[in-house]
Amino acid sequence: MPIKSVTFENENYEISYEIINPSCSKDIVFLHGWGSNKDIMKTAFSKYLPSFRHIYIDMPGFGKSPTNHILTTSKYISLIDNFLEKLSSDKFIIAGHSYGGKIATSLNPKNLVLLSSAGILEEKSASTKRKIFFAKLFKSLGLGFLTKSFRSKDVDNMDENMYETFKNVLNEDYSSNFSSYNGNALIFWGEKDTATSLDSGKKISNLIKKSTFVSYDGDHYFFLKNSKDIAERIENGIL
Repeated sequence: MPIKSVTFENENYEISYEIINPSCSKDIVFLHGWGSNKDIMKTAFSKYLPSFRHIYIDMPGFGKSPTNHILTTSKYISLIDNFLEKLSSDKFIIAGHSYGGKIATSLNPKNLVLLSSAGILEEKSASTKRKIFFAKLFKSLGLGFLTKSFRSKDVDNMDENMYETFKNVLNEDYSSNFSSYNGNALIFWGEKDTATSLDSGKKISNLIKKSTFVSYDGDHYFFLKNSKDIAERIENGIL
């Protein structure tokens, strides 16, 4: 699997990626969600969209792209943008799942594909609010080591740098980013998604001026079972 080195703010990052259909002139870039990697996106879409050069990326801290740095979403955006410049990508389409959707939008591609994107702040459940309250209480009492028991399952097996990164990127409102995007957007969602609600998808669709919204019977990973239909809609809606 190829690795490309990217330097940002005097820090070096080794980014793992894979390219399919390398001779095609138009790109579709796939960005995975938090806790995932490029393989899930490749599994879903590598058989389809033959008119595009597919670029699958492991974002720093995931898959085969290690990092020892604490990151923010703005750093991820800069890193991926620099990486795509190294590949001479035209950013014709960028598709982002969940957390990858925030980055995809901010990269301002010609065409945007969002798959259950993060970026809309949602009301926390009562149990989550209790966890936050007790975690802050224990930390204020010098018992920070106890807060690990309150961590989200999304950060299981993550090292401390990635946990700090997770805290940096978790509660971000990207409404203004969505509303300022002026390209064409295809927005796909799982109707039973409990990680990013269907209402969030509809809000994003309302914020993006030139958008089409389609929902499927499925959860946060609905696209794995609906990738053929999604790919056909991308081809018909963009080409």
